[in-house]
Amino acid sequence: MSAKIRWKFLLLIASSLTCFGLLQWGLISMGQKPFLPMTFLTLLGIILLTFFIHQRWMQSIEARFTKTIDTLQAEWNQTLKRVSREKEDCLRMMQEMSEGILILDERGRIRWVNEALRTLFAFPEEATGKSPLELIRHSELEEALKEALKTGKRSSFEMTLPSSPQKIFEANIIPMSSSPGMDAEGTEVSGAIAVFHDISRLKELERMRQDFVANVSHELRTPLTTIKGYTETLLDGALHEEVAFSFIQIIQKHTDRLTKLVEDLLTISKIESRELRLNLEPLNLSEVLRDVLEFIQEAAQKKRVSLQKDVSIESIWVKADRFYLEQILLNLLDNAIKYNREGGEIKVSAQLKDQGVEVSIQDSGIGIPSEDLPRLFERFYRVDKGRSKELGGTGLGLAIVKHLVQAHGGRIWAKSQLGEGSTFFFTLPRSL
Repeated sequence: MSAKIRWKFLLLIASSLTCFGLLQWGLISMGQKPFLPMTFLTLLGIILLTFFIHQRWMQSIEARFTKTIDTLQAEWNQTLKRVSREKEDCLRMMQEMSEGILILDERGRIRWVNEALRTLFAFPEEATGKSPLELIRHSELEEALKEALKTGKRSSFEMTLPSSPQKIFEANIIPMSSSPGMDAEGTEVSGAIAVFHDISRLKELERMRQDFVANVSHELRTPLTTIKGYTETLLDGALHEEVAFSFIQIIQKHTDRLTKLVEDLLTISKIESRELRLNLEPLNLSEVLRDVLEFIQEAAQKKRVSLQKDVSIESIWVKADRFYLEQILLNLLDNAIKYNREGGEIKVSAQLKDQGVEVSIQDSGIGIPSEDLPRLFERFYRVDKGRSKELGGTGLGLAIVKHLVQAHGGRIWAKSQLGEGSTFFFTLPRSL
């Protein structure tokens, strides 16, 4: 019984006794002698009145208490439902994350892992209850987890696994405190969370960026050094000598190379920044190819290379941007001429495929080693660096072609046999 109810009950008894005393005093004052029956009846009436009032109070108290209990029960059920829903949402969110998540209990045993972590580290179905070291063999990770559970220290580091050294992960270790909001020191740690983010692609992009900067610097340095050297020679007095004209020709050659390099850099930058806008339209492949072959006819004749167009192209229509399609064909045909043998031939053909139109450009040139084919379309990659520079290549042509083909929704690849020539293939969407 609560203190409030107890005091009400005592007050009721005191009031009843007071009423009984006042009644008896009144009877005596009126000259009536109190006798047993009257006293008994008076006391019985007071008791009945007290009982009735007490019952009314108890019913009121019980009703209030029941209402309070029902309200608390309803609020408790709502709280449980909300907490359960939030827990499910949290688990679902962590399950759908691309980062791998590992949750440990206070003993350092695995409590939960998400699907991404199973995929990243090839975890078995039953990982709960095991030690992380049983599944991930990495000493730095093990030490970081132990430190987090022991002292509540956070840590972040990069890691690779012996089983897949090409994969690089950023690991973040976060202790779980039993008293949220308090400092780590003096707070009991109830577990730890390890979050793994696959940064292999970022590292690869960083390496490519560094290689790109190094390659551009190298490509610019050579012609600039040559131009500077010959210019200084001319300024030092050779301007009026017989060699002056040949010096100026060399300067012009390297200036043209710099101009072409800058143009290619701007083109590939525009493509990779997604600023390229294609004007797609139905095009007769034969007509486009005829204009391109006329443009490079002089270069082919200088090397006595014959250009052949398969008759199957006549009836093929593609959906493409005419300017960029010409650029693709010019680049591939220019390479086929440059790396062809004297008196060789180039054959251009096309076929209708399920995925669209497949165009092929076959030459009878020097060929490409098989180990170089996978990297053929990388920026600044050259099979024969000395010969490429001698022929005026920038190392960006095939990379630009690859991006232009992909922008059209196609793909490009090459086949080659050393000493017997190469064939470049690319696909374009068919115009219906």
